Parts: sequence; C-alpha cells; structure tokens
Amino acid sequence: MEIINKYFSDFTPKQQQQFEALEAVYKEWNEKINVISRKNIDSLYEQHVLHSLSIPAIADFPDGNQVLDLGTGGGFPGIPLAIFYPNVQFHLVDSINKKLKVVEAVVEALGLENVTTQHTRIEDIKNRKFDHVVSRAVAPLKDLWFWSKPVLKKSSPEHWVNMKHGLICLKGGDLGQEISESGTRPMLTEIYELFPEEYFKEKYVVCVPC
Repeated sequence: MEIINKYFSDFTPKQQQQFEALEAVYKEWNEKINVISRKNIDSLYEQHVLHSLSIPAIADFPDGNQVLDLGTGGGFPGIPLAIFYPNVQFHLVDSINKKLKVVEAVVEALGLENVTTQHTRIEDIKNRKFDHVVSRAVAPLKDLWFWSKPVLKKSSPEHWVNMKHGLICLKGGDLGQEISESGTRPMLTEIYELFPEEYFKEKYVVCVPC
C-alpha cells in the first residue's frame, strides 16, 4: 500500500480503507482460485493496483460515466478504478466464470456499489453502450478495438484530445507491429514516466479514441 500512497495522496478515508483491504481479500481468495500468479501476489499493489491506476493518471472519467472492463480476470484494472472513481459505474466481464467469483467476493468485501459483473464475451453484449472500455493484456490491439467499437459511444473529433470516449488498455513491450496491424492511431503513454519504478519500464497506457 505504501507504493500507492507514494503517487496518490488525496484519497478519502473510505478509499484508503478499501485499497488497504485489497491485499488480505485477494490473498485469501487466491488460495482458493488462482487468479493472480502466486509468485507476484506479494507485489499486488505495484504490479496490479498501481498498474491499474496508471489509467486515471492520464485520463479522467467524469461522474456518471459507464466503463466496461474487458476480460477483467481477477478484477484488474476494474476494481482499483472503481475505488478511485466511486461515482462511475464499472461493468466487469470475463468469459471464465470462476474468475468472476473472486471479483464478486472482492466487490462484496469492499462494499463497492458501483461494480456489476457479467459472465460473457464482449461480442455478446447487445443494446448497451459505454463511455470507455478498459483492458489489461487480454489480446492484440486489433482484436480489442474490433470487440470494443460496437459497445462504445461515439465522440466528435474535437473531443478526441480529451479522450471523451474510447478504448484504454495496458500493454507492454514493442507495440509497433501490433499498432500497425490494428489500423488505429493510438495515444501512448509510457507508465515509467508516470511511476518511475523498474517494473513499469516498457509498459504503456494505450488510448484509442472513438
């Protein structure tokens, strides 16, 4: 938790309590259903929570926004974002139901009222639009963008600079070929510039406006 407070200092007491509670809840549930590699569960706050919070470090979700976490896995980046933005609604989806059992347990333990879950694939979500889709290392950018476009609200070009609507994903490594194959022109932010920790070298926040 110390590494979170190193970069964020304006949490409410409730948010601070919720972030602090994450470790115990995840360690308990990870023993039952392995959703986080056991070799880095002790690095939960750096490698999972702070990594997720690189999104609000460069983008803002206004109150009332609807955000879909595609392939949420154990709840990242969705759960840290839901704590960070208590007035934004987060819909966490995954095709593997047992992972969502952990997510739902964490949501209940933390008392998060702005999170819903759904056992589904994003391509099966119909008649619902979101302001943003967020994702972490789920698939190539080409696929993420293909899946996300149908569920994203549209924004006019003048709003693109403010990333009013779009896909925000966390990725690492050399993204040149992946971006080229996606046919998109994303905005990239190197996370190491936000959080100068060794773990974040060659990791990026990738934003594709819609």
